[in-house]
Formats: sequence, C-alpha cells, structure tokens
Amino acid sequence: MTLDDYILSHTEPEPDYLYQLYRATNVHLLHGRMASGHLQGRLLKMLVQMIRPKNILEVGTFSGYSALCMAEGLEDEGHLYTFEINDEQEEFTRPWIEQSPLANRITFIIGDAIREAPRLDITFDMAFLDGDKRTYVETYEAVLPLVRPGGFLLADNTLWDGHVIDPDYDRDHQTQGIRQFNDYIAQDIRVEQVILPLRDGLTLIRKK
Repeated sequence: MTLDDYILSHTEPEPDYLYQLYRATNVHLLHGRMASGHLQGRLLKMLVQMIRPKNILEVGTFSGYSALCMAEGLEDEGHLYTFEINDEQEEFTRPWIEQSPLANRITFIIGDAIREAPRLDITFDMAFLDGDKRTYVETYEAVLPLVRPGGFLLADNTLWDGHVIDPDYDRDHQTQGIRQFNDYIAQDIRVEQVILPLRDGLTLIRKK
C-alpha cells in the first residue's frame, strides 16, 4: 500500500456518480487527470461546508467533477455558477451535470468568465480558479472584485507538478503564468494566502 492509498482509504469515499464521472473523464478526454479526483474533491466539499457560501463561482469546468463536489457541500439555498471557455467540452460535460442529483444547484455556462461573470451581477462568497494558467493573474483580478470581503478564492495547480521551481520549464508559458500568479498573490495586501501541497498545489486565498 502506498501513502496515497492509505490517505484515500482513510478519507470519505467519493460517491459512485463521481467515481463513474472520473473514470469516464479519463477514458474519453485528453488530460483526464485535470479532474480534481477523490482527495481534492472531498476537500472541496468540506471547504464549502465550512465556508457555507450562498454563491460559488468556478472558472474552468472541464468535466464537471469539481463543480459537483462543491455543489455537494452547498446548503439548500446555495448555488454554483461554473464557466468553461472551451465549447468543445460542452458535449461531454453538460449531460454529466444536468443528469446528476445536484443539477438544480449548478448553472453551467460556456463562455469566458473574465468577461461574462461580472455580467451576472452576483456577489460571491467563494470562487474556484481552475482555468487557463497563462492568464491566472488576469482571471484573479476579474474575480476578486466579485467576491465579498471575508470571502475565499481557491486557485488550483499552483505547484504545477513542481515545475514552478524547475528551470527546465522556464520557457513554458503555463509555468510562467503560474509563477507570475504565485508571486503576485504573495505580494497582494488585499488578501491572505496559503499554498497547500495537495495533489498539484491548491492555494487558499482569503479576501480581507
């Protein structure tokens, strides 16, 4: 048994629907590991239960796994708005969201969250950033004003398989984007932040 196996065996099991979604994601989509998966999914659910947001904004739906995990943690009146910029993703993702037991808690939108999210005219209690790593700072600056003071932003993939400290990836645009974002957040006096070395790196950010 590996340490990862041990951790998962002592973590709340993922619901069967999410297990099937994760499997389908890896069978049918390129880069299936981009889906949050069991451990991070259970953390997202628990963070939602702790923060108790009324409205959540997600940037980067992919297959819908993380959206469903966060929706699972919402209270009855809570709602999640998730944006996916890649319209080719819709054919796979929309049925998984709309046929889930949590469909009434999720609005799935194909479009650029940087432009479209402000048009919702909603104040969010929590946001999950998991879109294009090359524009993380731009996304952050678009989303931060939409989050209430005291609200939380979560940014995924902020360690990027360790590439953030690997000089071999100095010319990789996604690595550059994540490094820029991490440096930017570390100096931003509007927020407090901590990077969790979970999976591919998850940064928790609290708006002051």
